[in-house]
Amino acid sequence: MTICQAPEDRLSTIALNASEFLCDIATRKLIGRCGKMATNTLPQRTAFDLPHLAVLLTAALQILTPLLPQIGIGEPIGSRSLAVRTLITPAGWAFSIWGALYLGATVFAVYQALPAQRQNALLHRLRWPAAGAFLGNALWAAYTQLYGLSFVSVLIITFTLTCLIIAYRALSNAAVSKTAWWCAYLPLSALAAWLTVATTVNIAASLRYHGMEGGAAAPVIGAAVIVIAGLIAAIVLVRGRGNLPYAAVFLWALAAIFAAGGQAAGPIAVATGAAAILVISGLVAGYRRRVYASDSIRG
Repeated sequence: MTICQAPEDRLSTIALNASEFLCDIATRKLIGRCGKMATNTLPQRTAFDLPHLAVLLTAALQILTPLLPQIGIGEPIGSRSLAVRTLITPAGWAFSIWGALYLGATVFAVYQALPAQRQNALLHRLRWPAAGAFLGNALWAAYTQLYGLSFVSVLIITFTLTCLIIAYRALSNAAVSKTAWWCAYLPLSALAAWLTVATTVNIAASLRYHGMEGGAAAPVIGAAVIVIAGLIAAIVLVRGRGNLPYAAVFLWALAAIFAAGGQAAGPIAVATGAAAILVISGLVAGYRRRVYASDSIRG
């Protein structure tokens, strides 16, 4: 704008500058006429940075660490678990699920590192919690193989579960595409469910490791623990709006507990059935909550 401009020209120039300024702000914030509302993307990011690498490395580390006994370091996790087995320890076949969990973690690690996903806001929130969980799995395996299921292993697995709870909450509050469902929602939800059960089992095993057993009251104590775990899972499912992978894995674990401790003690068998009902009820209630929320948005 120059001094020699006519008043009407000055007003026109000011209006144009103001319009361009507002459009620029709206574009940066992704609101208004100059840009669509977008909650699933971040500002332009194409570089492969530390969070991407951390997820890849820890996903590989958690798979490799359980192999330490094969090179003469420590004892297999199965042997350590058998030494402090309790009534709520799942049957051996249940632990085959780790193959699927490791595969899912690998799929997630590769998926989040793809160039097309580096602006994904959901994955941005998931990377560090997932890396923490994978690292926790590796540390837990290393410690358990070297020292057994002591209280330190409980601390490690609790840290791992905390990381997965953070990831679970992020997933529960997000709308995911079909690809993201298979590559992020499914593997992290399944791992969260297994770690929920594993943490409970680890606490019981740790108590036995340190010589604190329930004696004649062990079946009743174990049954109470299972019901409490089922109640926690039900609450998680309601808050997570009906997370099917979480429910399926938790029911898998309950079936394995029933197949082991449930055959040795009646209270354990009854408790696994009650916990299963709680989990299914939580799944249904959570799904209804999701449908209600969707209907409210559309309305």
